Amino acid sequence: MYQIRPGQIVMLGICLLLLYLGIVRKFEPLLLVTIGFGGLLSNIPGVEIATGDGLLHLSYVVGIETGAFPLIIFMGVGALTDFGPLLANPRTLFLGAAAQFGIFATLLGALGLTQLGVMNFSLREAAAIGIIGGADGPTAIYVAGQLAPHLLGAIAVAAYSYMALVPLIQPPIMKLLTTEAERKIEMVQLRDVSKAERVIFPLLLLLLVALLLPSAAPLLGMLCFGNLMRECGVVERLSDTTQNALINIVTIFLGLAVGSKLSAEQFLVPSTLGILLLGMVAFAIGTASGVIMGKLLNKISAQPINPLIGAAGVSAVPMAARVANKVGLDANPHNILLMHAMGPNVAGVIGSAIAAGIMILFAS
Repeated sequence: MYQIRPGQIVMLGICLLLLYLGIVRKFEPLLLVTIGFGGLLSNIPGVEIATGDGLLHLSYVVGIETGAFPLIIFMGVGALTDFGPLLANPRTLFLGAAAQFGIFATLLGALGLTQLGVMNFSLREAAAIGIIGGADGPTAIYVAGQLAPHLLGAIAVAAYSYMALVPLIQPPIMKLLTTEAERKIEMVQLRDVSKAERVIFPLLLLLLVALLLPSAAPLLGMLCFGNLMRECGVVERLSDTTQNALINIVTIFLGLAVGSKLSAEQFLVPSTLGILLLGMVAFAIGTASGVIMGKLLNKISAQPINPLIGAAGVSAVPMAARVANKVGLDANPHNILLMHAMGPNVAGVIGSAIAAGIMILFAS
């Protein structure tokens, strides 16, 4: 006990706060509980589990440095994802793409603030921070592990914290940018999507994107492979394992490995505050961009589009879609937007993977 330093005391308090948010407030509990507990272990004096040959350090080396854990998580996400709403209404792909604007706006903002002397981030660090705007935890961890591993703890905490706070952050932005009449817009029922479309889509998506942007192939490839297992109908056992046991096991070690980077020396630095602030800006811009694109599409489309579903373009699946649905119901009790919002929501997952590939390509 006498060996403990003030910074470690502060970090123990932060990790206990993460556990409180995960357990009591139920904010992204699958990750905040594991990250918070890993952080506790890494800040207790004399505990070597997060250094050297310790389990958490080895998990970080094997799973995060190599990028294996985020890629396996993405495979599980693919197996859990239904691309049907996107295929039924392909226009929503534009909403998912627009919501990624926050990533690139924050990258430019971080570099601009560095030029002004307000902050001090390199291109690689700014790219890793910007990806928080996609509201996709595994993608943020993957990019941070590739470009700025020393910032991994702060970026992961910011990404998952803002994902958890989607119901608090998004509604004010959505209401500010839309009128009451726009929020009341009812959309027509989605068409049925054939099995052939569902099977062809992940294959076509991978080939098109990977050939043009190979750096996005690892994330997008695992997403498409997981989805192909789900939709092809001949590997139910593999799909079930990926959706349940595999993704759960990897989530445990991913969270603990990220938590091992919440040491006082790495987290309690001025750049952490900058990361948290820039991450919030990235998320807010992404939400606003999706809504604005929704308003534009509604103006030019023959069939009405409720701009609220544009906010679901950030890839916090399915929470962002649920928030869009709730705000729509508040304005019009007959306005069921959930399935419509799932289109841009899953498009956001694709968009964040492509944005990650662009960041890695140009910042490496």
